[in-house]
Amino acid sequence: MRARTKPAELAEAQSLFGPMDGIQSTPHGAPKPATHGAPKPATHGAPKPATHGVDGHRARMRTRLLTAGPDALADHEMLEMVLFLALPRRDTKPIARLLLNRFGSFEATISAGPAALMGVDGVGEAGAAALKLVQGASLRLLRHTVRDKPILKDWSRLLDYLTAAMAHEPVEQARVLFLDAKNRLLADEVQSRGTVNATMIYPREIVRRALELHATAFVLVHNHPSGDPTASREDMAMTKAVQRAAAALGIAVLDHIIVAGTRWLSFQREGWL
Repeated sequence: MRARTKPAELAEAQSLFGPMDGIQSTPHGAPKPATHGAPKPATHGAPKPATHGVDGHRARMRTRLLTAGPDALADHEMLEMVLFLALPRRDTKPIARLLLNRFGSFEATISAGPAALMGVDGVGEAGAAALKLVQGASLRLLRHTVRDKPILKDWSRLLDYLTAAMAHEPVEQARVLFLDAKNRLLADEVQSRGTVNATMIYPREIVRRALELHATAFVLVHNHPSGDPTASREDMAMTKAVQRAAAALGIAVLDHIIVAGTRWLSFQREGWL
């Protein structure tokens, strides 16, 4: 037989030895299962979502980007997000502000040269590389929209691509779009870079490259950093020289486009070709 223990005796025993046989008393003497030995879920090591400071700010921006899309972000926020991927231990908001103050817009910032970007306090080599990677990705995407199509039939997309590639160049740049027999893009190549108001174009080199690519036509393109797309006498003479060299080998010059910021001029549309 098991001896019965009175509540008063049980209380006295517990005060001396602690709970007995896994049973705890209640004010009314009703037994409860023992819980003092049960493991408790660990919480001190579990990561908590960031809600304050730089980490919280970044988390909120990521959520906004992923739920509302990139149009929900202002220029400085886009720059900030690009930079904090490259500079994870820095507060990139002030750096983004400095970049916008220096270059004026998101597009102009990612189009700036590496040296100019690294001249902004806090950007460094890693930040400059991240920004140039964004520019490269955007140009590849735009180039894809004009590749494998007759490029002169999709004029707006062609101009979008050329504007993104050249509008923010600080010096004149000459490039050539080499085309196949169906006027589809074979290659887009920069031929030369010059000064703020001049660049050299070599007709023989352009024609030689066209033959290497088996191109049947090409489009000349150059930029005017001044923002004025007006063709100079030199532009006119150079175009005629290239046209003569190409025609001698049965290659057509379909257009010469001058890009000047958001403005442009087409020799073909002006009736000069």
